[in-house]
Amino acid sequence: MLLERFGRLLQSRGHELGLKPAQWEALRYLGRANRFSRTPSGLTAYLGSTKGTVSQTLIALEDKGLVRKKADRDDRRAVRLELTAAGRRALEADPLLELEASLDVLGRREEVALDQALTSVLAGHLERTGGRPFGLCRTCRYFEKNATDGGPHRCSLLEVKLSADDSEQICVEQEA
Repeated sequence: MLLERFGRLLQSRGHELGLKPAQWEALRYLGRANRFSRTPSGLTAYLGSTKGTVSQTLIALEDKGLVRKKADRDDRRAVRLELTAAGRRALEADPLLELEASLDVLGRREEVALDQALTSVLAGHLERTGGRPFGLCRTCRYFEKNATDGGPHRCSLLEVKLSADDSEQICVEQEA
């Protein structure tokens, strides 16, 4: 009940700012996802939605000038998604930031306990439903810290160099 109430308050605020909940979720994902995960299929998996719904969401975000699609330079058939400057500015007004500010009333111990509880609940849900974890790159089994091939880091699954920024972003390929 409490999570539902928070959700409704955030959705209401998001509508005031001119975006629907699915559009906010897509912007948030694109703002946190690494370069390998900013694709329509990555977004579809993250949202647990259908291709059609995600396609309509992306069309709306493109029309608003918040997201742009571009061909992958290595695979012209693939589409990459990126936030525009306006998309990044929209995230600075994200209603979810209001919820984060509300959490400031918690002490450190309560904050850690809440994080652990929500992480556990999410992990259980993903396990039951077959969803993907989308964790941080640096927590993945394929992440190699301080790589010797000019990194600073490396993904052994994709066999690519990773920057420090990459290591702090979420990845569609992540495995704990």
